Amino acid sequence: MSDIIYMDNHATTPIAPEVLEAMIPYFTTHFGNSSSTHPFGVKAADAVEKARYQVAELLGCSAEDIVFTSGATESDNLAIRGIAYACQEQGNHIITSTAEHHAILDTCHALAADGFETTYLPVDQYGRVSPDDVEAAITPKTLLMSFMYANNEVGTINPLTDIAAVAAKHGVLFHSDAVQGIGQLPSDMEELGLDLASLTAHKIYGPKGIGALYVRRNTPQPHSLFYGGGQETGIRPGTLNVAGIVGLGAACELSKKYMAIGKNSVATLRDTLHQKLKANLDDIHLNGHPEHRLPGNLNLCFAGVQSHAHLAGLKRVAVSTGSACDSESVKASHVLVAMGVPNELALTAVRFGLGRYNTAEEVDIVADEVIKVVNRLRALAPEW
Repeated sequence: MSDIIYMDNHATTPIAPEVLEAMIPYFTTHFGNSSSTHPFGVKAADAVEKARYQVAELLGCSAEDIVFTSGATESDNLAIRGIAYACQEQGNHIITSTAEHHAILDTCHALAADGFETTYLPVDQYGRVSPDDVEAAITPKTLLMSFMYANNEVGTINPLTDIAAVAAKHGVLFHSDAVQGIGQLPSDMEELGLDLASLTAHKIYGPKGIGALYVRRNTPQPHSLFYGGGQETGIRPGTLNVAGIVGLGAACELSKKYMAIGKNSVATLRDTLHQKLKANLDDIHLNGHPEHRLPGNLNLCFAGVQSHAHLAGLKRVAVSTGSACDSESVKASHVLVAMGVPNELALTAVRFGLGRYNTAEEVDIVADEVIKVVNRLRALAPEW
């Protein structure tokens, strides 16, 4: 594994050493249940509240606005289903886009069985949602809209503040699956204008299995997905994952520091990789917005080279075809299809996700490996 260069940071990130160090005591000596009143429980509860403040600090909100969950998928479900059921007397209409993560799309599809209706807006060639389309889709029954901050496959950043202005104008709640943007892009919830936002630790160099939902004050409380104890003010009952919560808090604190000094260096590495590939390979196509994109995202189509064959040939490089949740699929990415990328070309897409720990030397090695594999596979293809 030490010989493989990791460039799949949109799927998951390695845990930062500082985060792991913060977590270890809560697996060992500070193992108490945070709901217990004895010293072990008090120690755990104090750690949970410290982490809640660390998350809130990154999001520019109050600690009371943070609800801990098991990760982004649960947070998305809690936001969409929870608000749908909490506000169903006001309406039954939800607005989202065709390029959302399946945690949003599948949740909206499931709500149809209970009488909720969803409008799935198209995206442009870069994967962006139009605020004008959002406004045109609003009806008197619209209670919620949900649009991701940045796309997990092509890295395109949505105009959240413009969409938020539309939502506020019409009194519609606005949720964002913000997992790819938080920690890499400006993350102040008030400035973005969000009422709810999902985040997860493992996208920001924290542990898997822990996340949070931001619920803006005065927003209706989402209905719980579970029944049980009264943890997290009853929104998310269940014994708290104290070690994971500590890890999320530490990761958020690190991300706040990184935002000020690190993201430009990752974007430089990404651009260097892109330029090296363009200089040595013909017929490669950038997917996503050329400017409004995540600093570490590079999603490319290599015409004539099936992505699964491409990945199999990259013995020393860990990248992906798109969403890790769809890694078993051989059909074209629903995001690329929504953007209008032809099916045959979409099947050649490879996503490079650069992160904090990648180096210029690694970029050179990856570029050389990709060039060799693409040239070899194209030489075997009759049309080439």
